[in-house]
Amino acid sequence: MLVINPNSSTAVTAAMNEACEPLRFAGGPAIECVTLEEGPPGIETQQHVDGVVAPLLRFVEAREARYGAFVVACFSDPGLHSVRELTKKPVLGIAECGILTALTLGQQFGVIAILRKSIPRHLRYIAALGVSDRLAAEVPLGLGVTELADANRTFGRLREAGEKLRDEHGADVVVMGCAGMAAYRKALQDALHIPVVEPTQAAVSMAMGRMRLGWHAG
Repeated sequence: MLVINPNSSTAVTAAMNEACEPLRFAGGPAIECVTLEEGPPGIETQQHVDGVVAPLLRFVEAREARYGAFVVACFSDPGLHSVRELTKKPVLGIAECGILTALTLGQQFGVIAILRKSIPRHLRYIAALGVSDRLAAEVPLGLGVTELADANRTFGRLREAGEKLRDEHGADVVVMGCAGMAAYRKALQDALHIPVVEPTQAAVSMAMGRMRLGWHAG
């Protein structure tokens, strides 16, 4: 399967690749993580989301025959439905899969966003999925995508945001709202003592199930 980072940050792609490592096994589907070089350094606005759809479609169309499934690895799921129109093969978005996975792990999920301005965009999507009543809250880190590589600062803010979601808003499961947070999932879960969903892992897991079971679009 092909896991596509729609921003041009190779550090984010490396974090995604590391997050996928536990899902690789002998005889299982190959998982290839790639960067959309035409994308912005970070997808942080609706304009960024809209702007990557056309290059993402071209990217997938050129590779459609070579892969058994596609994962759009951005928490805004840019171009998800357009890519699904391109192919009958499984196409998963990490936001949709991360949120749906969280619903199976707790009653109220919280989301950690990168920036405050990301939250309205996420809330629109959560409403479109019809699960707003299960959202405890969304809390921002105040860090852009390219700043997430600063491990000490990022993890400190992740822990603060996770504790706020858990203690002040009643979240019993947390979703990481950016693929660039992937490297911190286990440490954050260990610190919070509640499930933490890394959405790229969630989407790749679902894609693997569909490939193994032969579930394709109708």
